Amino acid sequence: MVSISATSSDSPLLEGLSESESERVMAALEFVTPYYENCSVITEQNALQFVQGVVATLAMLKTDVDTRIAGLLFELPELNPHAAEQIEARFGHEIANLVSSIRRLMRLRDAALTQHDVGRGKDAAEKMATQMETLRKMVLAMATDMRVVLVRLASRVTTLRYFADCKREDGLAQQFASETMDLYAPLANRLGVWQLKWELEDLSFRFLEPVQYKRIAKMLEEKRLERESFVVTAIARLERELAAVGVKAEVSGRPKHIYSIWKKMRGKDVNFDELYDVRAFRVIVDDVKDCYTVLGIVHNAWTPITKEFDDYISRPKANGYKSLHTVVVVEDGRPLEVQIRTREMHQFAEYGVAAHWRYKEAGGSNFSAQEYDSKIAWLRELLAWKSEVADVVVGQEELQREWVEKIKAASLDDRIYVLTPQARVIELPSGATPVDFAYHLHTDVGHRCRGARVDNVMVPLNTALKNGQTVEIITLKVGSNQTGPSRDWMGADYSASSRTRSKIRAWFNLIDQQETLGNGRALVEKTLQREGKTAVNLDELARKLAFANVDDLFLAVGKEEFSLRQIENVLRDQPEPVVLDEISITNKSKASSVTRGAKSGVLVVGTDGLMTQLARCCKPAPPDDIVGFVTRGKGVSIHRLNCKNFAEMRNKAPERVIHTTWGEHGKETVYPVDIFVLAQDRQGLLRDISEVFSREKINVIGVNTQSAKSQARMSFTAEIGGTAQLQKALAVIREVSGVQEVRRQ
Repeated sequence: MVSISATSSDSPLLEGLSESESERVMAALEFVTPYYENCSVITEQNALQFVQGVVATLAMLKTDVDTRIAGLLFELPELNPHAAEQIEARFGHEIANLVSSIRRLMRLRDAALTQHDVGRGKDAAEKMATQMETLRKMVLAMATDMRVVLVRLASRVTTLRYFADCKREDGLAQQFASETMDLYAPLANRLGVWQLKWELEDLSFRFLEPVQYKRIAKMLEEKRLERESFVVTAIARLERELAAVGVKAEVSGRPKHIYSIWKKMRGKDVNFDELYDVRAFRVIVDDVKDCYTVLGIVHNAWTPITKEFDDYISRPKANGYKSLHTVVVVEDGRPLEVQIRTREMHQFAEYGVAAHWRYKEAGGSNFSAQEYDSKIAWLRELLAWKSEVADVVVGQEELQREWVEKIKAASLDDRIYVLTPQARVIELPSGATPVDFAYHLHTDVGHRCRGARVDNVMVPLNTALKNGQTVEIITLKVGSNQTGPSRDWMGADYSASSRTRSKIRAWFNLIDQQETLGNGRALVEKTLQREGKTAVNLDELARKLAFANVDDLFLAVGKEEFSLRQIENVLRDQPEPVVLDEISITNKSKASSVTRGAKSGVLVVGTDGLMTQLARCCKPAPPDDIVGFVTRGKGVSIHRLNCKNFAEMRNKAPERVIHTTWGEHGKETVYPVDIFVLAQDRQGLLRDISEVFSREKINVIGVNTQSAKSQARMSFTAEIGGTAQLQKALAVIREVSGVQEVRRQ
């Protein structure tokens, strides 16, 4: 590749600049030449040729002089440890900031390439698409000056051109192409820089799908002379028709983009010859009225295909794109596509609005799409305006400065994007702290957060994070009795996210509720002791007092919303219960009970090493449908899916619910369950039911029986190996004389 001469007055680097601005660019080129001429960048391209290629691309985009100087200087910090000080001293603070920002974006390469290692399958593809979308936003947000993004795009297209010239097909070329297709081509599309978008896509496609690229390129080349000859003839005919009615127009062939052709062939499942836009030209006129005049002439000259006509002038696309598109059948019987637009529409399409990213690209948005799009639209307007006034701006420094200040201010400053140590991109509100970051990862991580490292440096938890930083959260171990957030974290200094504050508030609400529950329980138990009714069934007592369950009773008493005198009155009105027996059957069993430390066989999906315990309220056993609930300091409590207590806890703290399932457990492992029996009281009833448990080889570890008005209420706690064994035992108990009801509690 031949180096661009620094003394050339018509150098591509200087296009559109005034004489004084050109001198500044050439001075910068002279400054960097000794550093660059014998060095290479990471792609092995000569550093001097690389930066000149970048600046030539920036000149094509009609960027200002500072952007071009930064494009020459941004590789210098890689070669010279004192470059930052030298750049600021020689070229000023603004250019030094531009160079620093460009270097930060260059360091994102590793983060972007990491996204391709998230796995395979539909879920992995969706995760990667979401991450790449977030990474695109991160690139824009990190560039507080949008000119930085333009330099990054120019840098990437220069690299791919070099790979193409050298016919590189190694792994590095593949990596750069893949990253470009996922990240930089969509960014160019989003900013409306179509010139770079098409080239980035075609060059990337060349390395990612070389066989398909060469096949389509060969088909285009084989038909090139025929196609060009036809288009020239068609253009000449149309120009004659337009001249006859006095319409001034520019008629030209439309460029063919290999990647676009391949996408249409694959998406529409058509052959190359069936594509309408392989043969195409564009007509640019002065006003809208002329657009429709030209349309009438085209349809009069050739036969239109009605279903292929689109009026994007009267019905613009969602992104604001305007043009008339029509397809006609020409003399040889094959289709020809014609686009008709005004000069203003053409400038807007080329520099302002590209096809809207949300309709063209996969990925989602975690905040207001309308707000985000309005900022991107503002950037597109700036780019369009810059292009329109480019010829006028030269020599008018006030207009030039106005444009620069506007595009510098057009940043996406309401969100920040930081990285996990594994290079996953996390999107947070502006001003977010490590506390926000921790709760975004997982509620439990936030609750156990005790410190943070930002870029490997310990920082206070109220430190405001910045774009591009890597954040690592230091947590307490699961089960620590110190687990829990601080009330200070609900202040604005510690959390910028209302979602974070809501989760912290939920924690303290639960703690307060547990304290109230404990106080209420203690008061009720003292009342029962004072009344001599410690054997009363608490669930029955709660129902008599019009509470759904005993916890609601405890909460009402703890909040002083329910008088203990009402409990006393109910207790005194009850007939004195006759306690028949309260027996603890402790038949020795070879089985290993989960109550005595055996493994429960519960797996917490997606998590290893979490402590689990079976809930006492519902006593789950295989193969009951189960679910987990993260407790405070006691690991995961396992409930039956239909447990009423779990339903209440889920409604109050849904973020603490965790998916669980039964895994493998020992053949001898048994699980405690509660069995309730209602029967006509008679002599020998307890003995007959106990014999059933004995025959079914079920160990009973607790019995509580009460009798009133000739009815016996019996509660058994039995150890079973599974619900099949339990159901068989219940069926046999139902056949015992006098039994009216038997069920698992």
